[in-house]
Amino acid sequence: MSEPTLYPESGFLRLRIDLAYDGTNYSGWAKQPDRRTVQEEIETALAKITQTPIETIVAGRTDAGVHASGQVIHVDVPESIDLKELPFKLNRMLDEDIRILRVTVLTEAFHARFSAVRRSYTYKILDGNQVVAPLHRLDVAPWYRELDLEILKQASALLLGNHDFAAFCKFREGSTTIRNLVRFDWMRDEEGYLIADIAADAFCYSMVRNLVGAVVCVAEGRNTLEWISAMLANKERVPDSLVFEARGLTLRHVQYPGDR
Repeated sequence: MSEPTLYPESGFLRLRIDLAYDGTNYSGWAKQPDRRTVQEEIETALAKITQTPIETIVAGRTDAGVHASGQVIHVDVPESIDLKELPFKLNRMLDEDIRILRVTVLTEAFHARFSAVRRSYTYKILDGNQVVAPLHRLDVAPWYRELDLEILKQASALLLGNHDFAAFCKFREGSTTIRNLVRFDWMRDEEGYLIADIAADAFCYSMVRNLVGAVVCVAEGRNTLEWISAMLANKERVPDSLVFEARGLTLRHVQYPGDR
């Protein structure tokens, strides 16, 4: 892999753009032929404003149907561009399921993907075959069995640390499955939703939804805590039938050096 470009070319400014989106109607972040993606929508809008070809670099590529409340990208734009109203103009051009939160001009070395030190996600479940409220339907995964919160916590804690998470990642040629999982905890809020708080240095393809599916199997009594440990140690792939759906997953925060 070539070294990431941390500085813009002469005559360009590097911008950090913080954004949020509802991923329901998108085929993920990354551009794909004949599919609607978040990257395509943003690059098209930026190109119209800057009158130049645009390539964005994202902190974490989200899959189809996955949401973000704290995604980060960087982009290099001509120095001549008027930045004062850029967020306003972008939000006028984009559909309401994508919102630009902040645009920052960067004076130090920065790469949205390679400068990031931690990504944090949430996953929301409503268990026990309860009815999901209409206004919550887009970011909550319903589940028909009741889940034991304490066992969810115990199962998740077994996965913390620096491991080869091959059992919990879909294979991608040339990519590593070694990750440092620094947080995986659960709470039940006042409305009864189970909410996972999960963070790592990075996540491989479909990793969060695989992890959620595995610990849910334990929390509903289908498998034991020992099964989780064995899956991790033996790198035995989690069956696709256990992978939880995309809509419950939201990229919440990306952390960079110096962030508090």
